[in-house]
Amino acid sequence: MQTKIHTLEGWLRHCERLHPQNIDMGLERVREVATRMGLRFDCPVITVAGTNGKGSTCAMLEAVAEQAGFRTGVYTSPHLVHFEERCRVHGEAVNASDLIAHFEAVESARTQNGNDVSLTYFEFTTLAILRLMSHSLLDVAILEVGLGGRLDATNIIDADCAIITSIDIDHTEYLGPDRESIGREKAGIMRTGRPVVVSDPMAPQSVIDHAREMGADLWRFGHDFNFSGDKQQWSWAGRGRRYAGLAYPALRGANQLVNASGVLAAFEALRTRLPVTAQAVRNGLALVELPGRFQIVPGQPALVLDVAHNPHSVAALTANLDAMGYFPATHAVFGAMADKDLAPMLAKVGPLVDHWYFTDLPTPRAETGAVLQQKWNALQMVSGGRRQVTSSVHADPVQALQAAVAAADPADRIVVFGSFYTVGGVLINGIPRLHAKHLDA
Repeated sequence: MQTKIHTLEGWLRHCERLHPQNIDMGLERVREVATRMGLRFDCPVITVAGTNGKGSTCAMLEAVAEQAGFRTGVYTSPHLVHFEERCRVHGEAVNASDLIAHFEAVESARTQNGNDVSLTYFEFTTLAILRLMSHSLLDVAILEVGLGGRLDATNIIDADCAIITSIDIDHTEYLGPDRESIGREKAGIMRTGRPVVVSDPMAPQSVIDHAREMGADLWRFGHDFNFSGDKQQWSWAGRGRRYAGLAYPALRGANQLVNASGVLAAFEALRTRLPVTAQAVRNGLALVELPGRFQIVPGQPALVLDVAHNPHSVAALTANLDAMGYFPATHAVFGAMADKDLAPMLAKVGPLVDHWYFTDLPTPRAETGAVLQQKWNALQMVSGGRRQVTSSVHADPVQALQAAVAAADPADRIVVFGSFYTVGGVLINGIPRLHAKHLDA
């Protein structure tokens, strides 16, 4: 007889104990439990894979669909502060208490007739959230792929439309050493005869080839849809529809037009089942919100939060920081996982940073702040950096941010990046509003 678990925290602790590995690639186990549960969706499903831009794409899909009057469900991962952020229904994060019945249903199916199936934390929690969404009378379900695509737990659902965002080098131990191998894994979310939107302007050939082999309905950026724009507005053109004079999406950064273009292509591909008006597109893109994606928090100094955690996303962050204009000094709070390709990340953003605050993170997968500092020092030696750049090490992101605020002038800026854990760490008590002590002098 199993002990009854009454809280979400209790269930999450239970999930952490079930499987010796964080990641165990393969769909057999998770599909078996889903079958036992009778998991199915009665609405269109859009699955979103890619290295960067998945969260932004999901948020824009959600915002436009909501403005069109549809009841949406969104599953994203990881979360910044609270687990419940991973699931939104009708624009709102679900309550912890609403998830408990669905965790119980997964456990019941997992242990059915004493024939136990081993599930990882991600697989178990994904099944619980998918079950909640399938019971929520949705008009559209939007699923963000956790890792890769082909073998990700979300791929047990046959999506009506797949979106593949930008592809870059990340998670090489699971997905392969180059963009072609990684693209092949992402392409695993495609389905025969169904639309797949590829919004990466330089998509790996493996993605294009797989779409053709599968007989998927391929929508390629630059071929089936495109955008143009000036400083004031932008336009989009697809196979059978155009939008002109669009305001820029509320999510900041030049890369967001590529993501928005993929979103509009997906709605065009699904227009018979999810018709959206031009007004819904305009309102949705104007109102979309997503914490931690080039999120600028006004204050003195200004605060920039970005979950950029691989070379490609750090390059985008660097370009966005560059476009912000002049700041006397930039302070960087940085924490990252041990498996990240640090050299190109630090080299790219390095010229913009005057003071580094390296931080430990609360997960065994993270590099320590001290080792991050050592690696940064080694890069400085190699590059022969002549600028006076300081660095320090801190026990957690909050302490690192406090040190940055103490050192900063009101006109400076502080950027927090490197991991969801780094950004989530400074958001633990809500969005910080910064007031440098020099203001009171």
